Amino acid sequence: MVENRKELIIYASAKKKRMNNRRKTICIFALAVLLLAFVTVAGRSLWKEASAADFSRKNLGPSLQFLFGTDWMGRNMLDRTLAGLSMSILIGLLAATVSAFIAAFLGTMAATMGPKVDAVITWCIDLMLGVPHIVLLVLISFALGKGFWGVTIGVAVTHWPGLARVIRGEVMQIREAPYVKVAQKLGISTGKIAVRHILPHVFPQFLIGLILLFPHAILHEASVTFLGFGLSPEEPAIGVILSESMAYLSAGRWWLALFPGLALVLVVSLFDLAGNSLRRIIDPSSVQK
Repeated sequence: MVENRKELIIYASAKKKRMNNRRKTICIFALAVLLLAFVTVAGRSLWKEASAADFSRKNLGPSLQFLFGTDWMGRNMLDRTLAGLSMSILIGLLAATVSAFIAAFLGTMAATMGPKVDAVITWCIDLMLGVPHIVLLVLISFALGKGFWGVTIGVAVTHWPGLARVIRGEVMQIREAPYVKVAQKLGISTGKIAVRHILPHVFPQFLIGLILLFPHAILHEASVTFLGFGLSPEEPAIGVILSESMAYLSAGRWWLALFPGLALVLVVSLFDLAGNSLRRIIDPSSVQK
């Protein structure tokens, strides 16, 4: 009787701990999403102010009035940083979404359409993974005339192979399940089996992979723009801000690069935190962690 009571107490304590961990993870995920949404909305609302020059206040250091200081044209660096981050987030959202859908389509095709299709798609995945992202991204962006769409298409085309390989592996496991075998024996087409029985089980991995693609997309967009192959210098993009600030670091204007760089790292970390939190929420194997 006493042993049963102890077991019940231990079970209740463990269950309470799991629930607390789950609530904490959900709160962290919600907070990260809210902060990213705030940065995006604030940046878009400050788009005009970010380009407004006022030479009477140029080269001012960080202060209560200008938290991030001002640049050589008197532009508010906080406004420019928020506007640049919002641009990077929008490009990351669009490019990562397109890339994730490409990965889901090709990964599912490779696992369900036979060995020949699998061999071709696997070869394409290996080929894409064998080329450095930044090199291929620069080539695609330059070939498309750079700018918003050049960078977005370049990021979308170069970031799908890793997720496609994961989805291919998941689909290959699911297709061996008994209910899938029964559906095949009943004569249901491969397309219907993929839509009705396979894709719903792969959706959690797809969603987590989609979110985890965002930080890669944002960093690569900023890198390409920094190198001069991305967004135009007239736009308040993070890559443009960091590239322009390099010429003024020797003059002691450290705030021009420090605060935008830290803000970019913070946004990337928030996306990574949101993705890992969502994985812990969705993945049954991590519920007890």
